[in-house]
Amino acid sequence: MTEVKKEVTPEEEKLTIRDISIAAEAQTKQGDTFYLITQRWWQEWLEYVNQNQANTLNDGSASEHCTGGSSALKRPSSIDNSDLIYEATSGDSSAGIDLHDTLVEGTDYILLPQEVWNQLYEWYRGGPILPRKVINSGLSQTELAVEVYPLHLQLHLMPKDERSTIRISKKETIRQLHKKACEIFSLIPELVCIWDYFNHQKHALMNDMDKTLDDANIQMDQDILVEVANGNSASGVNSFHENGTADNGTVALVKPSQPNFSNAEGLSLSKGSTRNGTAELSQSQQLASSGTDQTYGSSGVSTRGSACGLTGLLNLGNTCFMNSAIQCLVHTPEFARYFREDYYQEINRQNPLGMVGELALAFGDLLRKLWAPGRTPVAPRPFKAKLARFAPQFSGYNQHDSQELLAFLLDGLHEDLNRVKHKPYIKSKDADGRPDEEVADEYWANHIARNDSIIVDVCQGQYKSTLVCPVCNKVSVTFDPFMYLSLPLQSATTRRMTVTIFTCDGSALPAACTVTVPKQGRCRDLIQALGNSCSLKQNEKLMLAEIRGHLIHRFLEDPLISLSSIKDDDHLAAYKIPKSIKNSKFLQLIHRREEREIGISQSIVGWKPYGTPLVSPICCDDVITRGDIQLIVHRMLSPMLRTENPGFNCVSRSKTAAAAANASRLATSSEACVDSSLANDDPRQKDVPSSKLVNLEKLPLQLVDENNACIDLTVGEDKSVKLSSSSVSILVFADWSQKLLENYDTRYIENLPEVTKYGPATKKARTEPLSLYSCLEAFLREEPLVPEDMWYCPTCKERRQASKKLDLWRLPEVLVIHLKRFSYSRSMKHKLETFVNFPIHDFDLTKYVANKNNSRRQLYELYALTNHYGGMGSGHYTAHIKLLDENRWYNFDDSHISPINEEDVKSAAAYVLFYRRVKTDHHHSVSNGTVSSAGQQSISLRK
Repeated sequence: MTEVKKEVTPEEEKLTIRDISIAAEAQTKQGDTFYLITQRWWQEWLEYVNQNQANTLNDGSASEHCTGGSSALKRPSSIDNSDLIYEATSGDSSAGIDLHDTLVEGTDYILLPQEVWNQLYEWYRGGPILPRKVINSGLSQTELAVEVYPLHLQLHLMPKDERSTIRISKKETIRQLHKKACEIFSLIPELVCIWDYFNHQKHALMNDMDKTLDDANIQMDQDILVEVANGNSASGVNSFHENGTADNGTVALVKPSQPNFSNAEGLSLSKGSTRNGTAELSQSQQLASSGTDQTYGSSGVSTRGSACGLTGLLNLGNTCFMNSAIQCLVHTPEFARYFREDYYQEINRQNPLGMVGELALAFGDLLRKLWAPGRTPVAPRPFKAKLARFAPQFSGYNQHDSQELLAFLLDGLHEDLNRVKHKPYIKSKDADGRPDEEVADEYWANHIARNDSIIVDVCQGQYKSTLVCPVCNKVSVTFDPFMYLSLPLQSATTRRMTVTIFTCDGSALPAACTVTVPKQGRCRDLIQALGNSCSLKQNEKLMLAEIRGHLIHRFLEDPLISLSSIKDDDHLAAYKIPKSIKNSKFLQLIHRREEREIGISQSIVGWKPYGTPLVSPICCDDVITRGDIQLIVHRMLSPMLRTENPGFNCVSRSKTAAAAANASRLATSSEACVDSSLANDDPRQKDVPSSKLVNLEKLPLQLVDENNACIDLTVGEDKSVKLSSSSVSILVFADWSQKLLENYDTRYIENLPEVTKYGPATKKARTEPLSLYSCLEAFLREEPLVPEDMWYCPTCKERRQASKKLDLWRLPEVLVIHLKRFSYSRSMKHKLETFVNFPIHDFDLTKYVANKNNSRRQLYELYALTNHYGGMGSGHYTAHIKLLDENRWYNFDDSHISPINEEDVKSAAAYVLFYRRVKTDHHHSVSNGTVSSAGQQSISLRK
């Protein structure tokens, strides 16, 4: 007898996959296989297996309740991963299948353990099958990561000049790559050697057979030379020695190898492994023989009679963000001097916060090449490899933020060069009324006791931070170090915000209201401005809400909420309600409409939220019936009732008007929540029977009760409604059929405007440039903390949204200023093209320093800056740099360097500014602009 296979229900599928997934992920180890599956199919499957689940409604959120008996979701078809791969690839095997280059986990695909994939594949079949291995990653090699993108390498066979491509894991060894290359080209292994062939030049012989491709710095889409010896197997080795590398594949001049670390991005940290070929080795030899004998001018860098300092960096593919930042640091005189001298003794290999000295060594090596004689561009591949190992966010060849890289470099170099080998534990003391000068010096001494490096000597300053509790007025003062200043581009202290005003009594249509508020204000400022603009009555108030996904995401009830927490692309609604309402709840009317499939049958899929919810208070002193809620909703919708419609005649409109008036009495008595006789003097009610809903059109409303069950409000109008005692909201769905939409003009609730709508830049912004001083003043202005950074008040014993005030206290020798051109929100990335008028000479910060005991004048001059041209993610970075010995500005555009006039330095593209202190004498006059040594700076910063 043939056994009939039992069909699995959606619930059984869900539970099976859940149990398998929990068990599999708990035992994941290196070498396990995960499978990619398209997010689109996975989401469809999740909706299918969860269709019977009762979702909970909390805080005004609505889910798929009361779907009106719509048909069950269909079982997904077979797995289709075709949207993850290039169209040219097909088949069920993973060999030869190339994924799209820009896939994002969680957006385009998810990763499933092998056991989960096997079960889904048994049920659904399909493909293509996309397996990927689990590898060790991270500095300690103990973190697990799935290698979604194995290395894609180009093999070049010489001397036959044949080519082939190969996919191979970065954790495979050179021996395995060598073996596969021989198999592809049918070669005798003993006669074959392989080379790192970056830029079609031999960089290093790959003969350390047990080294992984990761540790050998092999990158995605890299060229590999497969060289066949002509007659004897030693020819490759001879060639190898002629190219200046030692037998272990390392550059001869590089210091002894240190432990290797690798991560899932596949970039090496081995000091014994580099890509320098003959040309780069020649530069290193020149540097080794003459680098410490350079003659330094007052700036610390000599360029007289040579082309030193005018060496460009090759763009390796969207690496202009890195090149521009590196050039600015390399041309900082103190760093140029420090890294060209013997800095190795200061490398801290024990610092757990550092990078075992690898980042400092890579940066120092690159700096020396850029200051070597000659102008042959340098390929910064070894440095990029080190960088990507410790900061995976900068791996690959996507565009990144130059300032974010700069921040990482300064911090990473500091930790690698920290002279403090064992950081003492120091507990900060309260000010306790002591003078600011005493407290600031104590904080700085504590900081130096744990952080002492060339980066601190040159770039770190100190600011005073004052927090004030808005409740008890407790004042807290701290003195914190800073590496750079991030200044907002605020041309004004105000902000225009648009909010849509809704009435709860049906007295007016929704109306958008745009007001001007303090940019760093609070919600109370916005509510006050809205109240003035919409002529709010004395017995009314506004209830502010953020709308997201056609639902009320949150009520902004706390008047101290910072307006900076409200993004430009948020959507806000303000509901007019009576001031004095006792023992009441808020009815939230959530609009839904039919979601239909595109097809001949036009079958209904379900009801989906749309439009903007309406809100009305409702009295809870007496029994609430279904008819009462019908009356209130009629009142709320009455302004949108079409005046002329074949389906809604004048009689029914008059009934609606009467209902609106009656419901207004029921719901919004301004003195107290009372049950009135619903009498009304409106002459339009004379033909309306005394019963509330006699002959009145019933709206298709469904109420969610305390058990999350839906109650049909079109029947049993006198039945009481049991309201939840734990919730202040009453959720009611209004299901808008096509017929009902013909009776009401719902466009007033359909398109809620954004808080701030960006338009094209105006010419006014160009004719009235923003001053750098204005940006600094905006940065130092008192403002409330954002909700995510609320402060714990020691007096209140609670977290408070305190006001914060910053003051500059101690300024560094080199002041780095970041202009905050980029803003991010949930659905938008925006770049400000504001032109900032920044001084090149005599940038005077004296009046902004709160430490008045420091009598010397705080003057700075610009010597470098990075520029960003174009939009987010697709722009281009360059650097403008002044060679101090030549007193001349140059434009550094990757490998291309050209002189520019000083007046061309300023532009709307300026992004990160580098200022150096100008020395002044005791009469506060400007000196000749020389820069002190690193040692002198160190002393001056610690006073």
